[in-house]
Parts: sequence; structure tokens; C-alpha cells
Amino acid sequence: MIKKGIILAGGKGTRMSPLTKAVNKQLLPIYDKPLIFYPLSILMLSKIRDILIIVNKGQLNQYKKILPDGNNLGVKITYLEQTKPRGLPDAFVIGEKFIGKENVAMILGDNFFYGQNLSKLLLSSTKLRKGAKVILHKVIKPELYGVAKVNNRNKILKIQEKPKKFFSDLAITGLYFFDNKVTKYAKKLKPSKRGEVEIIDLLKFYKNKNELSADLIGRGGAWLDTGSIDDFYKTSNFVSAIENRQGLKIACLEEIAFNNNWITKKNIRESMKFYGNCDYSKYLSKLL
Repeated sequence: MIKKGIILAGGKGTRMSPLTKAVNKQLLPIYDKPLIFYPLSILMLSKIRDILIIVNKGQLNQYKKILPDGNNLGVKITYLEQTKPRGLPDAFVIGEKFIGKENVAMILGDNFFYGQNLSKLLLSSTKLRKGAKVILHKVIKPELYGVAKVNNRNKILKIQEKPKKFFSDLAITGLYFFDNKVTKYAKKLKPSKRGEVEIIDLLKFYKNKNELSADLIGRGGAWLDTGSIDDFYKTSNFVSAIENRQGLKIACLEEIAFNNNWITKKNIRESMKFYGNCDYSKYLSKLL
């Protein structure tokens, strides 16, 4: 079982400047919650309770204001700073001590996932013992993403970053599951032309050993990348539409923790005090 998870919440967020000049992108609101709540909720739905959040140098206190240490959520949150963006696999080098001898999941801080069978998919992915697993989602413009071709047993046959020639419309999302070799492989990577180490090169280590598999988010699910202003607002509108129709909150962290029996009603009352008089607190009061 994978018991440790990393959220990579660094990066400069240049595509969303000037909004991101003073505030980290992951702290900006997706409808009524900071973006960071959404990837954190995915790790919590995966029943992962030991979480490392990697943030930019100098932004630690902003995060600690909203997610102090995870006690109110029944999880343990550790923070580490990244001095400059060196690519996604750098997370496994920065987090080497945190990972220790365990297998690990990683989610990008700006990725949004939603779907009816999502919890089932997540829990089956955390059973990974050996190799690596990625989550795929069908897209209209595969040339904008890292793309994978799979066989009928979901083994990956081919992966490529932003292919010019079409060979698959299955994009690799920002949610990954790795065995303990990931740190060793991450250290071997050479920077690409962009000057950063690339996740696709890390995945190729596993693919070449025939140890890279995939799971697919089906038609009822959604994966949204909130990297640009446009995508950011589309995601916000999506959350607003679902929540206002169903009366259920997406990524309500205390609700997930409560349903997992990690916290009690006392913790929920403390959270309500922490958030103050707002719609989020009113929603929490319904859980009581």
C-alpha cells in the first residue's frame, strides 16, 4: 500500500501573472476554496495520511496559515521548500528523506480531478507494489500534453511529450504512483532543453523495464489542469455548477477525514471556529 503522498505546489505560475506575482497559484480560489484543497483531497480520498507539500522558497507561511499541520484533518502535513523550479521529478530528490523506504504517490498542485468512480480508482492505484502507474484522460488536443498508448491490459506501449504526429488521445494527468526506486531514477535524469528534468523521462525508466501501467478516467470523470487563467475559471465554474446543483461540496477536507474516521465532531467544531462565519463553515455544521 502507498501511505505517502507528495503535492508539488512550487513553480512560478507565469501563465497566470500578474495574479501570481504576490500569491502562489495554489492559494488562489477555485470557486470557494483554495486550489491546494483539491489535490490534497485526492490524496485523502486515496487514504494517504502522510503528506509532503513542496512550496516555493519564501511562501511557506502563506500555506501554514491555511493548512497548519493537518491535525484538524487527521493527517500529517510536512513542508519543504524548492529554491527554484527544476522539473517535476525534482520532488523525489527534495523529498528523499520523507519517502524513506516507502512507495509514494505524487499529484501536481494545480490538477483537478472529479468523478463518480474516482475513489475506487485511487484506492486500487495505492495497492501498487512494484513499478509505476499513471492516470490517463481522453483529450481533444493530445499535441498539448504528454500522451500514452496502452494495450488492452493497460500496459503502456509508448509515451511521448507533446507529439506532433497523432498516435493516441490519452493524456498523462498530473497524478502518479511510484515504487521506492523513484528517487534513484530521478537522480539519474539529465535536464532537457528547458533546463529542467522531465517527468516523461522518469516514466521511461519504468517503461523500459516493462513496469509502467495506467488507469483511465472514464467518461463520467473530469480532469482539468488549471495552468492558465482560462482553465482556472472554467474549473471554478465547473465546481460552482456541481456544488450548487447537488448541495455537496467537492474537496471538503474535513468531510473526507470524517468519513474516513480520522477525526471526530470535536475537530469539525474546531475547524468551523478556524474558518469563521462563512459558507464552508455552514456546510461543516451540516456534518454535525
